[in-house]
Amino acid sequence: MSEAVVQVADLTKQFDGVQAVDGISFDVSAGETVALLGANGAGKTSTLAMLLGLLLPTAGTIRVLGIDVVRERERALARVNFSSPYVELPRRLTVMQNLHVFAKLYGVARPRERARAIAADLDLEALLRRRVGSLSSGQKTRVALAKALINAPDVLFLDEPTASLDPDTGDWVRGYLEAYQHRTGCAILLASHNMGEVERLCHRVLMMRKGRIVDEGTPQALITRYGRATMEEVFLDVARGRGHDGTTEAAQ
Repeated sequence: MSEAVVQVADLTKQFDGVQAVDGISFDVSAGETVALLGANGAGKTSTLAMLLGLLLPTAGTIRVLGIDVVRERERALARVNFSSPYVELPRRLTVMQNLHVFAKLYGVARPRERARAIAADLDLEALLRRRVGSLSSGQKTRVALAKALINAPDVLFLDEPTASLDPDTGDWVRGYLEAYQHRTGCAILLASHNMGEVERLCHRVLMMRKGRIVDEGTPQALITRYGRATMEEVFLDVARGRGHDGTTEAAQ
């Protein structure tokens, strides 16, 4: 791990007076995987949307690869990508058409060749002629990941990257992501509710609650700090407002 390629400072987002993200600061280094964890409504999705330039912050700064995302989002786009099972690709296009279109949008050299190569890497060759709308949830998740890797990004934002995958395929995808990061030095920011995945992939974890980062550390450091056996138990403590000293939010 080396220099920070994602730098977030005092990031805030309000929606009609509701504080969705409340002054958070963090960074992600090249070659590092950082988890952004929290219960539904903790502020993860809003944070990811701002990092991608899809939402404007109310306050704060975001720099990705040294570029101010709010002011110059387009400069960073060719070196960044994301995957989410909750953002559908065009359903009437085939898998090959989708990958080809996105390769061209990201300015990839020889886009058709690259689309076929990433499909082969992710074992999607048998699906290339099928329309995305006809695929199962697990197949769509794999295609979304292929789209996210189409431009060989230096920064990868992943929202539930193995959702809907069976355990065997999920394990294979995690291994693929580990190998990709080792080979390229890609920085990964991961939002996931699969705590086994977090323990395996992540160098650091940021725990969010009510729009704030309330704790952080390596998975093992957090497990030790909370006196728990797994990250799932730590997640439940944080989601339910229990601190690592055992007190609840109301009692603090």
